[in-house]
Formats: sequence, structure tokens, C-alpha cells
Amino acid sequence: MKWLIASDIHGSAYYCEKLIEAYKSEKADKMLLLGDILYHGPRNDLPRDYAPKKVIEILNGYKDKILCVRGNCDTEVDQMVLQFPILADYAVICEGNTLIYATHGHIYNEQNLPPLQKGDILLNGHTHVSAYREHEDFVYLNPGSVSIPKEQTPHGYMTLQNGCFIQKDLDGNVINEYKIK
Repeated sequence: MKWLIASDIHGSAYYCEKLIEAYKSEKADKMLLLGDILYHGPRNDLPRDYAPKKVIEILNGYKDKILCVRGNCDTEVDQMVLQFPILADYAVICEGNTLIYATHGHIYNEQNLPPLQKGDILLNGHTHVSAYREHEDFVYLNPGSVSIPKEQTPHGYMTLQNGCFIQKDLDGNVINEYKIK
């Protein structure tokens, strides 16, 4: 199975459409969204083509393909219009013997770890900064932000297939790669 993993769309119809283009060109089977789907939040500027209703329409068209966790900007009101679950604080995916703990990052993150075992992967968004860091007991991965990247990181996403995470910009250029050990 091939996953496309993204975070922090923040209501940008332009970047949501770019994400769907990437999903199609990657020929991914499923999409994992790491939260902050519709609202831009009080600390962020409005992203390009801010149009939450358009994002709703786009993503609802893929409702059977999306697994989503709740971001700090996602609410029960958002769940009323999105036709796929968005309010789980985390999701756990097993890739071989490795547990991938997917969460937004505002609760569990590198400084406040969920219950991980040695070799597990913490996958989150929230910071808007793409990252790959190996720690002594776990690996930290972040696809960055689709619509509002920070610290000169690109608008991006990642894929997961056959135990390999590949971080890419929205043009499909490879930024980084991590193979599960």
C-alpha cells in the first residue's frame, strides 16, 4: 500500500488542489492528513486562495481514501461538514514490526512523547517545518506544511511505501528519504 502523508492545509484551495494532483501522480492508495484542514488559525496569515468551502468539496470527494488526525485548528464544527473522521488525536499504523504514531504535534511531539517503543516512528505536522531526525529510541518525521511552510522549507508532503518514507515538495522533487530499519 502507498500512503501520501500531508499536514496543515489551513483552508487553502490552491494547495489542496496541488495536494490532490500529487496524490494522483503518486498513484497513492490512501491519504493520511495530520490535521489543520480548514481554518488558518490566529497565528498564521491567510494562505493562498483561502477557501475552506472549496477544500471541503475537494476532500469530501476522497472521503473513502482519507485517514485524518485532529489538529489544533480542527473542531467539531469542521467535522460537521467533512465526510471523513477528523477528531482522533492520533492514529497508529504498523509497517512491518515498526509502529508509526501519527498525530498533529500540538500535544505529542519530540518534547512530549507518546508511548513509543524503541525503533518506533513519531510522525506529526503542526510546526510547518519538514523534518527527519533519528533519536536514540525513535525516529521523528514531519512532512511540513502543504500551504504555509516555515523556515524556508518547501510546500510539501511525504509518501510511505514498502517501509520507505520519501519527503517531496509539491512539484514531486525528493527532499529526503528514510527507510525503516
